[in-house]
Amino acid sequence: MPDPITAYGTTLVGEDLVRQVLARLGRLEGEAFLARLHAVGDDLNEALTAVYGDRTDVTALLRLLVGEALEAAVSRALPLRVLDRRREVDSSWFLAQDMVGYVCYADRFAGGLAEVRGHLDYLDELGVRYLHLMPLLKPREGENDGGYAVEDYDAVDPRLGRMADLEGLAEDLHERGIALCVDLVLNHTAREHAWAQKALAGDPAYRDFYWFFPDRTQPDAYEQTLPEVFPDMAPGSFTHLPETDEWVWTTFHEFQWDLNWANPDVFRAMLDVLFTLANHGVDVVRLDAAPFLWKRLGTDCQNQPEAHQILQAMRALARLAMPGMLIKAEAIVGPDHLVPYLGAHRKYRPECDLAYDNQLMVMLWSGLAARDARLPAHALGRRRQAPRQTGWVTYIRNHDDIGWAVADEDAWAVGLNPFEHRRFLASYYAGRYPGSFARGTDFQVDPRSGDARTSGSAASLVGLEEALETGSRADLEAALTRLQTLYAVAYSFGGIPLLYMGDEIAMRSDRDWAADPAHADDNRWLHRPRMDWGAAGRRADPATVEGRMFNALQGLATARRTAPALRSDADTWVVSHSNPRVLAYVRSHPRGAPLLGLACFSDGEELLDESVLSHAGITAPLHLHSTAGRLEWSEGRLRLAPWSFAWMTDGE
Repeated sequence: MPDPITAYGTTLVGEDLVRQVLARLGRLEGEAFLARLHAVGDDLNEALTAVYGDRTDVTALLRLLVGEALEAAVSRALPLRVLDRRREVDSSWFLAQDMVGYVCYADRFAGGLAEVRGHLDYLDELGVRYLHLMPLLKPREGENDGGYAVEDYDAVDPRLGRMADLEGLAEDLHERGIALCVDLVLNHTAREHAWAQKALAGDPAYRDFYWFFPDRTQPDAYEQTLPEVFPDMAPGSFTHLPETDEWVWTTFHEFQWDLNWANPDVFRAMLDVLFTLANHGVDVVRLDAAPFLWKRLGTDCQNQPEAHQILQAMRALARLAMPGMLIKAEAIVGPDHLVPYLGAHRKYRPECDLAYDNQLMVMLWSGLAARDARLPAHALGRRRQAPRQTGWVTYIRNHDDIGWAVADEDAWAVGLNPFEHRRFLASYYAGRYPGSFARGTDFQVDPRSGDARTSGSAASLVGLEEALETGSRADLEAALTRLQTLYAVAYSFGGIPLLYMGDEIAMRSDRDWAADPAHADDNRWLHRPRMDWGAAGRRADPATVEGRMFNALQGLATARRTAPALRSDADTWVVSHSNPRVLAYVRSHPRGAPLLGLACFSDGEELLDESVLSHAGITAPLHLHSTAGRLEWSEGRLRLAPWSFAWMTDGE
């Protein structure tokens, strides 16, 4: 066996650090740490050089960061080290077909972190193996962008509990085989954060943590190309500070100060936060607002190469210190910018392990409103596959608004005017379009472009709210089927399906959302209701809306577990066929038979020629799961009921 000094001492870290690793971790753990360093070292050095090479000694920075990763590894509790080892052996653990996610605010779901622990049986019933708790670190008092204006990264929001409660919840989840995901806001801090307060007081070290300008000259130059994130609530991207008579960069709100990631000390500080969260038991860290990290004059300051390189360096260091922990990119960007967050650049560069499939969500809602699957088929069919060792997080709704990110080239390709189609979608889901079944609300109408985003719960957007008000049985059936079909695609198109709290019992929008003064200016609270545990109590009754939806989602999770083709690392491709109202796609994985997924976007019955089976590589079609529990064939054609879905595999 080669001596570790000989094996690793000639690397960038040097012999002294190799000896330190072995002394602090012991021979077995130390060798594993050094082997991981060898594996990620080139990527780490390349990323750090690209971002910080003109500002600091990269070799010194690298050794410093590796030393900090070592401290994090030494501090890691034994149960977490055991979990690391299991996951390092099975590096695709999070890509398994039994992985189903659930996302909620801890207070809205149960009251606090301690109370969440009392509802884990409920999550087990849904087959949940991945729990994402929305922002829970201590936010500023008052308006805080739903918790995304963090005042203290080292403390839990006191209204939810203490850090010990988070650790206890993580332990309970791990005993059940459930991974815990928590948000880390990367782009900005609250102005009340200690770093910002020190900067405001004139501390030069912390002044370089943020972007300050003595007048409007540079802000005006940047704003020539900067889009507004909240044009209604927070126009512009810079805020005047009367205390110092200068301007600070605030992409989102005036109380959220953008961090200066060109400063390597910012990288070190946020890396420490990442390590600390992981050592409290967090398995997946969601990196909020990842596309916004790098600022470049003359651009929209999103998706810059340095933002990707920062994430690549963070991922390498996280893998070094705690190989069982994952990072997930919150990158709600255009389709062509999306896949690179999973490392799919011109040359593969390990980046994030997971990323949100925002495009799938938008395409599903587009198909639903238009009764037309051609745009979803074209847009989803042309994008690059995610790298095999990474995965999407698929969803139909989350805590945020829906931004109608339809690429111009995709719309034109299927004969749609992109501007008009985006306006149609916003109008349809706000209930303004003639014949619309949706009960949503406009969010952040841009007076310059006319663009609008949409707020509203999934159940209200698919027509359930309207159906219950009118008492129409037919409309109720259609709405429930729509909701089930959207989730059937999310559970099968490729990735970890993420179930948004309340959708499993078809909770509608909270029409009293504005009664809380803290939320009155942000209508996204329309789809952030408190969990209705009374309604959840009806989940076992098949005669109720709650029972039918809960049972449908249980059925999706059960069927998903039986199909290796539904692993997140399976390939997905869209199947061409003649019916424009049916989305057809295939999942293929070496471990099992291919799976054909079908989703009908139509008010009426649709027929599909059996040639779709041969395109999918299926010679002996076998029903796996569908809306009605069976498939009907008629003269060599498949008959699909309105708004229905079907999963078929090969029985050969």
